Amino acid sequence: MADSSILVKEIAKVLDEKKAMDIVAIKTEEVTIVSDYFVIASATSNTHTKALADDVEYEIKQRLDIAPEHIEGRATGWILLDYGTVIVHIFQHEDREYYNLERLWADAQVMDLSDVITED
Repeated sequence: MADSSILVKEIAKVLDEKKAMDIVAIKTEEVTIVSDYFVIASATSNTHTKALADDVEYEIKQRLDIAPEHIEGRATGWILLDYGTVIVHIFQHEDREYYNLERLWADAQVMDLSDVITED
């Protein structure tokens, strides 16, 4: 298994390459036993949400030979890919605002992704 921070950066790269918006990585290991990191990103539609999830799943398997342990929400505006130590949340904008994971995990440190995502 790759180091969690390497996995986070590769996931962020894929999301950025596929035009996800507002990509954020939150270091959750200090505040929960659920995971080491959450990666959160926004999509423009259900189709974009599904495409992002499919691309993350495919590209991470190709790049790091890691597959998600579990996937939820394929038919909704919020898809979760569980990589064990890293959980990826891909939302449509309205769903992201409603669930507001960044507020729920406000005590967690935000990881700097400036070296892997492009400025738009």
